[in-house]
Amino acid sequence: MLVTAVLLVGALVVAGCGQKPGGAPGPSVSPSVALPADPDARAAAIASRLSDVDAVGQLLVPFVYGQDATSVSASTAKENNAKYGVATPAAVIAKYRLGGLMLVRQASDDPTADTNPTSNVTSPAQILRLTTGLQTAATKLPAGVPLLIGTDQEHGSVTRIRDGVTLLPAQMAFGAAGQPALTEAAAAVSGQELRALGLNADFAPDADVTEGADNTVIGSRSFGSDPTLVGEQVAAAVRGYSAAGIASTLKHFPGHGHTNVDSHEGLPILRQSKASLMANDVAPFQAGIAAGAPMIMSGHLDAEAIDPGTPATLSHKVLTDLLRNQLGFKGVIITDSMTMPPVTKKYGEGEAAVLAILAGNDMLLTPENLGVAQQALLAAIKSGRLPRAQVNASVTRIIALKLKEGATAQPALSTVDIAAHQAPVDRAAAAGITLYKGNCSGPLVSGPVAISGGSSQARDALGKALESDGITTSATGTSRIFLTGYGDTKADLQAADVTVATDSPYLLGSARSKTLLATYGTAPASMRALAAVLAGKAKAPGQSPVKVTGLPATAC
Repeated sequence: MLVTAVLLVGALVVAGCGQKPGGAPGPSVSPSVALPADPDARAAAIASRLSDVDAVGQLLVPFVYGQDATSVSASTAKENNAKYGVATPAAVIAKYRLGGLMLVRQASDDPTADTNPTSNVTSPAQILRLTTGLQTAATKLPAGVPLLIGTDQEHGSVTRIRDGVTLLPAQMAFGAAGQPALTEAAAAVSGQELRALGLNADFAPDADVTEGADNTVIGSRSFGSDPTLVGEQVAAAVRGYSAAGIASTLKHFPGHGHTNVDSHEGLPILRQSKASLMANDVAPFQAGIAAGAPMIMSGHLDAEAIDPGTPATLSHKVLTDLLRNQLGFKGVIITDSMTMPPVTKKYGEGEAAVLAILAGNDMLLTPENLGVAQQALLAAIKSGRLPRAQVNASVTRIIALKLKEGATAQPALSTVDIAAHQAPVDRAAAAGITLYKGNCSGPLVSGPVAISGGSSQARDALGKALESDGITTSATGTSRIFLTGYGDTKADLQAADVTVATDSPYLLGSARSKTLLATYGTAPASMRALAAVLAGKAKAPGQSPVKVTGLPATAC
């Protein structure tokens, strides 16, 4: 458990020499060596005594194959051996002296699936077993501090852990609800459950301000198009996660919302003036920083007004001059996945790793080749290109963050997916349902209804919810409900009495149905809230957080 890991810190501080890259951990300093009680001072003391190999390890956050830290199948061992030269997740931690790990889920319905070549999350019990084993391996390292274990639990289209946990509506639904208190309460629920599973970081929330339908990679992952609204929601999410002991991560700095290129495929260019960039894209990050955000993820984005031609991930002007010096961010900066083309194709894996740290990042998320990244950083330290003082500053921030988060008690697994957690999520989902067109009172459909479009899971969830609200469903129903889903275009629209946007609502501007609604996501709570509105048992109080051509923010 993380608490155990924190207690061991005082006894596990290493000497700063005599270790070979990738070799066995060196001896620790005597347990009698006193360390400061203050987490920041303690982290600085630990960082100053680490060897280069152990310091570099703290900067690395890969993924691993396997659903258990020490026991894996032959095929999983083969995958780990091919990528890391050892068989198990625990052995990967020991070999590279890792400071963090990312839990991943590979799924066709995830727009960021290309950065997740495997899955190591199934049930809550399995995840807790895995994270406990990973932390046990970390306590055996010379640094003796917890791992940073995180995942992309944004909710909505990018949700890694989906089974056996409370699922929140997508971020855009919270933007439609427009009630930061609901956002804070829901983030606290998600954070408490992640903490119970043994995680201590979440690579969320998205602080991106979305511009419109052309931005397909962000879409409903954003709270909306108004930087003030987005900033209020971001700050609320940060407070909720913090209360649960989870390090939230604002992403993707300096803002992925005003782009029409997916950074998983190419380098998006932010063509705004610096004034516009600061007022529209950077403003929500400032709100999150003011709320105490402990981490920010740098994006593979070309901010032309600041450092043209250079991905923000590798830009000293963006990360150090702007984020650190101008905005005053003192927390941990972590890169977006280092497997993505904007950094890997042009710069090469080793050089990209060095440039990212020199630019101001503290941690590298999922380097394409962990060994290459490690050796490149070690060589840069040895040559003097990467000052050890800068590495120590990063390691200090990283360790201090982990000590602070590890001090929060870990809830029991039995607290995951409980009724008390579902209640505030249900309130948020209901508050976000938006009626763009149609009657403001009374039932919007009468049975039997036929449901088409969207995902099979969304259709099934809506059908069950409608049946619970007294509306029968049938493949040959007299009323037709059509769900638009992620990636749909105008060509996918079908004739229906009701069209519902279960992702970004922009397609509703082209729909011809007499009733137009949006849930912005397919979480079970959102489908239940939609059914209540359709059955006339609830109002649709949401206000569109983005501009939809030809439609008002609400019909009522």
